[in-house]
Amino acid sequence: MRPAGIAAGRRHLAAIPALWQAGRMGRVTLRRRVTTIDTDAGSSTPRPDNLSVEEPLEIRINGAALTVTMRTPGHDIELVHGFLFSEGLIRSADDISLARYCAGSVLLDDTGVPQNTYNVVDVTLAPGVQPPSETARRAFVTSSACGVCGTASIEQLRGRTQFDVREDPTVVDATTITRLPDALRQQQRAFDRTGGVHAAGLFTAEGQPLVVREDVGRHNAVDKVVGWAMMNGRLPLRGCVLMVSGRASFELVQKSVMAGIPCLAAVSAPSSLAVECAEDAGSTLIGFVRGTRLNVYTGDHRVRG
Repeated sequence: MRPAGIAAGRRHLAAIPALWQAGRMGRVTLRRRVTTIDTDAGSSTPRPDNLSVEEPLEIRINGAALTVTMRTPGHDIELVHGFLFSEGLIRSADDISLARYCAGSVLLDDTGVPQNTYNVVDVTLAPGVQPPSETARRAFVTSSACGVCGTASIEQLRGRTQFDVREDPTVVDATTITRLPDALRQQQRAFDRTGGVHAAGLFTAEGQPLVVREDVGRHNAVDKVVGWAMMNGRLPLRGCVLMVSGRASFELVQKSVMAGIPCLAAVSAPSSLAVECAEDAGSTLIGFVRGTRLNVYTGDHRVRG
């Protein structure tokens, strides 16, 4: 990405209060009273508990609604960048001239004064960048899934990606990969409080963490990671490993391939389409990373030992 794109990303962030962009201000977790029942002890105990906040985020392109996604508030600008990139609607941060929350566009309180819910982000595309067609907008509105199913999805991805991960010579020690779930877990602050969010972490081939993001949606967590990389001029993410806390779906493989990540690892199972997609793209897909064991489904030449 050119320096102008990095500067543009910083302008986006400058428009957002620091505490909000960091995912604080009480929007990530919500405290509620619950009753814990122990049938063995015959006890019923009221106590406070923390819940993961889930709220809708509407994404607008040049003022027109594109889609609504459910997410954990915080790092929304990164989420939007990553989402638009992984869907092939932009190719770099230079394609966005401005991304900001729409002030007073959603809610009116009892006083009639417009309120900013921080749940609508309006993206202004750079001059010359084509906005999505009406057909594309309707497709986003009518479906919350990423892409379509089966062979058509893989062919569509093949035509959209800018980066060829087949050319990435990265090799990672198997022992390094087995340490990544714990390294990811150590930075899951929202999970510590709620137990109800997914995480995606970007690591070097030596296992050093670059960025970790959390969200109620595993796809959103990955979009936030990719958006962070884009806004910091780090795409393509050659030599990196993406570690996710759940299963490896086709959508996660799609997003990692689009960002040029050669290796995707998950603590749980991949789907059949995820394996097909990873094999077609030439990426390394690893599942069931638990304890000292892991399964390499594709691209085993990148895993040493």
